[in-house]
Amino acid sequence: MLLVGSGAREHALAWRIASSPLLTELHAAPGNPGIAAFGHCHPVRADDADGLLGLARTLAAGLVVIGPEAPLVAGVADELRRGGIAVFGPGADAARIEGSKGFAKDVMTAAGVPTAAVLPVASAPCVVKADGLAAGKGVFVCQTADQVDAGVRAAAALGGPIVIEELLEGPEVSLFALCDGQRAVPLAAAQDYKRAEDDDNGPNTGGMGACSPAPALDDPAGLVEQIHQPVLDELARRGTPFVGCLFAGLMLTADGPRVLEFNARFGDPETQAIIPRFEGDLLEVLAATARGNAAEMSIRLRPDAAVTVVLTGPDYPSRSDYSGAAIAGVEAAEARGALVFHGGTAMRGDRLVTNGGRILSVTATGPSLAEARALAYEAVADIQFEGIRFRNDIAAAVTSIGAR
Repeated sequence: MLLVGSGAREHALAWRIASSPLLTELHAAPGNPGIAAFGHCHPVRADDADGLLGLARTLAAGLVVIGPEAPLVAGVADELRRGGIAVFGPGADAARIEGSKGFAKDVMTAAGVPTAAVLPVASAPCVVKADGLAAGKGVFVCQTADQVDAGVRAAAALGGPIVIEELLEGPEVSLFALCDGQRAVPLAAAQDYKRAEDDDNGPNTGGMGACSPAPALDDPAGLVEQIHQPVLDELARRGTPFVGCLFAGLMLTADGPRVLEFNARFGDPETQAIIPRFEGDLLEVLAATARGNAAEMSIRLRPDAAVTVVLTGPDYPSRSDYSGAAIAGVEAAEARGALVFHGGTAMRGDRLVTNGGRILSVTATGPSLAEARALAYEAVADIQFEGIRFRNDIAAAVTSIGAR
């Protein structure tokens, strides 16, 4: 099997897939030092469709799982499927549900799925969004006129159109479903912490931590039927069936759930909190989904809770290229029972060093969120690198994480 990507999400998937009795060999492109503990890493970029097709054929890969959003939106899955390779991940047309906010709004309207209203002008309070991909950094919550001006400038600087939405309030949750083109099968829910600083201050990021389950959500399966399935039906009606993980970012408002966004893949860092709770054979489930048989699979989750804390470089999210700082303490954190997933790391000789923005994701599980959180932060304290930053309040108040 070939896993495409190099982040902590892919490391979490590799960690679980490696335990499958169906696995013969695990390969990753390009992978990272954490993934290398479970399989072979190949220097092929995640967006290099021709290179990935050639590698998959050389390896006789029975399945390719694509982790990041950019290669999905660029059509890498289409190229692999045309080459006769089984793929977990949507084609470019279906991945537009993440790649274009305007397209997603059109699909949700046609499907009758509740979402934030689009506003004709940018006026506080509102949310300003870049229409295209922005690695989680293209959303600007604006409470004042000055924030609106700054948000519009920042979104426009990312290139492409912008979308103005009403500002919704309530707990925010991430809800995942595995989709085989026809049926959406509930996987799990998590709560994500997007702001860079404690108490939900600072700019939006790709995610500073997560916890699962999401206490604010009491009926994940019912919401998948209400939210994911109509969107899946609408995409199929348009001739662009969605195969892969469909991830809805929801705001649980006083008037009911509203969709903030859809993503066309496993979330990061939510995956790092969800996968440790997954019971069973993940490879079997992903392969069945790719074959169109997701509805036949039984998804089981451990009753334990999981908390993930993301460790970043000093200037994240404004910079995601923090490289060369030596990392220490990973083994000590793992000795406590925590899982340490590599997101932005590299090897220099025999030394593990930083190589990105979100460097590591530290995950711990426990009988309750409070116990999982305590262990996660004990493990975080074991890890050191120059400039290390993290939020101190992940899962501290899981039912109230503000508005977006």
